[in-house]
Amino acid sequence: MVVDALPSHPEARPRHWARKMLSLVMAGVIALGSLVPVEAQQRRISFIRDAEIEQVMRDYLDPILGAAGLRKGFIRVVLVNDRSFNAFVADGKRVFVNIGAIMDSQTPNQIIGVLAHEAGHIAGGHLARLRNELEKAQAIAIIGTLLGGAALIGAAQSRQIGSNSTGAMGALLTGPEMARRSLLAYQRGEEQAADRAALTFLEKTRQSPKGMLETFERMSNDMLFSSTRLDKYTQSHPLPQDRVASLREAAVKSPFFNEKDPPARLMKHEMIRAKLYAFTGNASEVARRYPGHNTSLPARYARAIIDYRFGRPDNALKAIDALIAEQPGNPYFWELKGQALLEAGRASQAVAPLRRAVSLAPNQPLIRTMLGHALVAADTPQSIAEAIKELTNATSRDPDNFEGFRYLAQAYGRKGDEGNAALAAARGALIEGQFQDAQRFARRAMPLLPPNSAAYLAARDIAEAKPEKTN
Repeated sequence: MVVDALPSHPEARPRHWARKMLSLVMAGVIALGSLVPVEAQQRRISFIRDAEIEQVMRDYLDPILGAAGLRKGFIRVVLVNDRSFNAFVADGKRVFVNIGAIMDSQTPNQIIGVLAHEAGHIAGGHLARLRNELEKAQAIAIIGTLLGGAALIGAAQSRQIGSNSTGAMGALLTGPEMARRSLLAYQRGEEQAADRAALTFLEKTRQSPKGMLETFERMSNDMLFSSTRLDKYTQSHPLPQDRVASLREAAVKSPFFNEKDPPARLMKHEMIRAKLYAFTGNASEVARRYPGHNTSLPARYARAIIDYRFGRPDNALKAIDALIAEQPGNPYFWELKGQALLEAGRASQAVAPLRRAVSLAPNQPLIRTMLGHALVAADTPQSIAEAIKELTNATSRDPDNFEGFRYLAQAYGRKGDEGNAALAAARGALIEGQFQDAQRFARRAMPLLPPNSAAYLAARDIAEAKPEKTN
């Protein structure tokens, strides 16, 4: 598992066309819950990459995408390192899910309902239409302000016959308020549309909407006190109690309402929850949640991770070996063993279990990336050559894998291939949002690469790229 803080990643911040309207609508407009405050948009967003969790999320999402008429595999789940319960979409290619939503979901069906709702936003083209609504809201605000200004001028002229300007001042304030309410009304409509779409997708995939209903019931209960004092016309989402009532009426009509998650899916869900608690929590939290007398597979998984994280490598490796003995075909147990050895400074010993993990999960670029890291750290001519092969494979499968490019740059550097080392560093920096560094590495790479080769042209594209405008 890797945690990355990427404050300037293009999908981690509002698009430039939305920034002018932050006073009217925050960047998290198409989110599961309430609006995200501006300060939350501007803080560093930390992402988590993990092959096992991403695979489970893909297994949840792909059937929904098929039901929505969207391309499977093209849209992926991005894990946000935030313990609050939320999810959102920021483009048509990614669904962002807070790890808190996974950790707090008691069943797979609950998180599947969340994914179905977000897929409803993508399938409905809500993000593209939001741009038009933002522009419309700006126009309404400008027109309203101009009309208010004209009224103010008229009131000033009429003072000579005893009028007052109270009405004119009210008109002056109606422009921005009209725009804000117009935009919020649009958003409420899109949230309701996404809810309806989610119910359709769940029925098409023969899954229960009960988990989705339970999720919104929980959110409604959490907001019960505050929502009684809210003006529904100033909210971006329907009021929780109204939303739940509408969902409940529709959900119980589904022929699959009482359908249960299969046991194998439940186990995978518990395994990734245990993994998230173990990797992001502290030892005492994990000990309370997974005490020693709990001998379930998820509990033993969590405790093995805690032993590895908190400097008890012998205990960790013994526990991981016991997990492997029980499920020798589980690639993520082999991956964990390799990670524990690698981070204990035993890179050469980490290579074998990571090779085994790759053989069991050949389509997992993150596991290949870890193997590449171990091979670079082993630092022999043979291991460097193998590292380049594995990391090239990993980054071609996962172009957002900036860690893969970082280790690939190291591998090429140790081989003495400075041109490809600089190009890999440029690609990694570009993914991290470090635009100037990416261009500096690309300019360094160009004279070291064969003219007009694919690598040269890639470096030139980065060197000549224009930064995204922010206003």
